[in-house]
Amino acid sequence: MAAFPPRHAVLTGAPGAGKTTLLDAAAAAGIQTSPEVARQLLQSPGGMELRETDPLGFAEAMLEAHRREYERWADFPGSVLFDRGFPDVVGFLEVSGLPVSPAIDRTCRTLRYHGPILRAPAWAEIYVQDAERTQDWQGAVASDEAVTAAWKRYGYEVAELPFASVDKRLDFLQYLLAVPGDTKWG
Repeated sequence: MAAFPPRHAVLTGAPGAGKTTLLDAAAAAGIQTSPEVARQLLQSPGGMELRETDPLGFAEAMLEAHRREYERWADFPGSVLFDRGFPDVVGFLEVSGLPVSPAIDRTCRTLRYHGPILRAPAWAEIYVQDAERTQDWQGAVASDEAVTAAWKRYGYEVAELPFASVDKRLDFLQYLLAVPGDTKWG
């Protein structure tokens, strides 16, 4: 029997589009998960201030946190679901009007995810701002467009999550993770 590469899936897309809710449901269903590093940074002391006063420094902190999570799960033989990934940092920089450094670009080109990239599109009916999600609706849509374009630019195929209940989204996710040997995603 052939060995298949690990399935390292990523949730990306708009802020407030149900990614964390799906990640929590996936964890409850027994799927290994990696949290959204940006939210962890924002919740840490000085995180909000860093994003506001030094967005490039915030992007570099996100990149480093993504790298740690990527390395933590690199040899895990099963499926892992990441809440965002390296190209999301590029989208953040671009929507902020900042250049993408050669180091960030190199990371996106060399450290690759091998599983489906799932986009949670902007969903007005469920979008809510909170302490860390400070974008207005138009900002959320712009963020979605920027991160989705970044993933595609780095050669990933991006699958759309349906506008559906978390249970239906979880079924969709579990189906994609169960397709053995499918290499078109990474």
